[in-house]
Amino acid sequence: MGPRAGKPSIRAAAAADVPAIKRVVRRAYEIYLPRMDRPPAPMLADYRRAVRAGNVSVIEYQGAIAGVLVLVPAADHLLLENIAVDPAHQGKGLGRALVAFAERAARLAGFGELRLYTNAVMVENLGLYAHLGFKETHRVEEEGYRRIYMAKRLPRRKPPLRAAARRRGTG
Repeated sequence: MGPRAGKPSIRAAAAADVPAIKRVVRRAYEIYLPRMDRPPAPMLADYRRAVRAGNVSVIEYQGAIAGVLVLVPAADHLLLENIAVDPAHQGKGLGRALVAFAERAARLAGFGELRLYTNAVMVENLGLYAHLGFKETHRVEEEGYRRIYMAKRLPRRKPPLRAAARRRGTG
């Protein structure tokens, strides 16, 4: 995504972005507070540490940070640990753009699977993730949260037909 005016742009987060990241996360998750007996885990996360580790990307839209993505590599998959879009910018495709970015990042890192989890009370997320190709793998209680894990297999990219033909000597 390019930085053209009015177009969303995804980039690695910097230390100076942490206050905006926290604001986006708080605004995105505060709607769930009445449904839960504790704040959602993303509201308690240490974003300074995550940014220092290189795990956080942000999406800028109309000159401001409008969304946050936290990706954590594991042994055999990339974990989409958090995705949050400011409610003022929801419905504009920014969340989908962040998921597509996560899929590209997983492929580039050599992973064939992208995983995520959501809290069981965040039922709105289940339909969205299913629509984006994620399948539920299991449910578990962790750290006092009822989590639903989902995964999406990422197909290996096939080379363009012309390049494949050249390699076979037929193009």
